[in-house]
Amino acid sequence: MNKTLIIIAFSILTNLCFGQDYKTEFDKLCQEGDTTKQIELLTKWESEDPKNPELFTSYFNYYFLKSRQEFISMSTNQPNGESLQLQDSTGQVAGFLGSEMVYNTEILQKGLDKIDQGIKLYPNRLDMRFGKIYALGQAEDWENFTNEIVKTIQYSKNNNNEWTWTFNEKRENGKEFFLSSIQDYQLNLYETENDDLLKNMRTIAEEILKIYPDHIESLSNISITHLLTGEYDKGIEALLIAEKIDPKDGIVLSNIAHGYKLKGDIENSIKYYEKMLKLDDPRAVDFAKQQIEALKKK
Repeated sequence: MNKTLIIIAFSILTNLCFGQDYKTEFDKLCQEGDTTKQIELLTKWESEDPKNPELFTSYFNYYFLKSRQEFISMSTNQPNGESLQLQDSTGQVAGFLGSEMVYNTEILQKGLDKIDQGIKLYPNRLDMRFGKIYALGQAEDWENFTNEIVKTIQYSKNNNNEWTWTFNEKRENGKEFFLSSIQDYQLNLYETENDDLLKNMRTIAEEILKIYPDHIESLSNISITHLLTGEYDKGIEALLIAEKIDPKDGIVLSNIAHGYKLKGDIENSIKYYEKMLKLDDPRAVDFAKQQIEALKKK
């Protein structure tokens, strides 16, 4: 190895060690909640190693945590998460006292700008992309949440799911991890119980299927968006495609049967519950028997 290569190798190793040391110290300051020392450390780190990937994630975490503002609120409806039940003099429930988390958009945007810089330099860093998506979901910015997921799906084709994580370490089983995480984000949208966001779920699922046409979960997601809005034929159509991919998928068979039941097609509903009787899952078989019995009474 010549002298130039030795110097380059030493420089890379030194930068990596500096990055790890700074990140360790930053994480410690986050646990202590000392924001003044956090920004002092980040500023010093940036002056010494401005393109270190962990610097961008640390800046992002700093601004994300700083943007969170918790308020105590009282309402007649029980809020999500922990809450305190309030009673009147007669012992009846008078309301609930709970906390509400809101985000300062100006501060949060500074974090998003930092992580965007990181993604531009290190496009394979999935933790950066997922961190941004998580923050947008927490802030309930569902349009940008969806757009960022779509961008990440599109990029997965370019890098063939060769993702990296913290300290640029390769993420094993990249494709499986990536798709399962996207499914978790779909669940975030579904659990809002906001029908206006069904189109977001559909957009994400359709983008997945452009690249991964055999992704059964995305076909099921598309079917859900149609079944919940009364478009039963479209919902069943997506599930029938999924059935061709895996004829023994119990969830798909059950959803097809349910779709036909919603449509009022009892004959086909029973037909698909009967297909479930051939599955190896005893619970699925018992469920199918109960459904068949109930449908035959109609």
